[in-house]
Amino acid sequence: MRVLIDADGCPVTRAAVQIAERFRVDAFVFCDTSHDIQIPGAETIMVSKGADSADFALLRMIKPGDAVVTQDYGLAALCLARGAAVVSQDGLRYTADNIDALLLSRHTSRKIRESGGRMKGPKKRLASQDAAFCAAFEALICELKPLEQK
Repeated sequence: MRVLIDADGCPVTRAAVQIAERFRVDAFVFCDTSHDIQIPGAETIMVSKGADSADFALLRMIKPGDAVVTQDYGLAALCLARGAAVVSQDGLRYTADNIDALLLSRHTSRKIRESGGRMKGPKKRLASQDAAFCAAFEALICELKPLEQK
């Protein structure tokens, strides 16, 4: 098991790396050249700037049983299909049971924006969101860690 982090715009990258270190799990941070993210305890995979280039690099490296951190529903769906466990920056665990509804929500929002409608932007990040992520991510690592020893 490894931790793979879609770090472009991810506010919990450092927290995820710290949790991975505590559980002695290798961590990889994926970003493009417009986000030079270097965090001790993680290997940075930097790719050329481009639409979804970091996402594609992460997908090329993923293996079943890996833990992924991303806020991108599309990437989450692809990671689930490859046997990874996926959690959002707010601690939401993406599953086969919720990913279709999340993708539909994303699609609907995009259609509204394309037709000239406006959507509210994200609210200011709260410490409670960071705490929710840390709790959910630790639980995920604890769940996956025993599986790799079988």
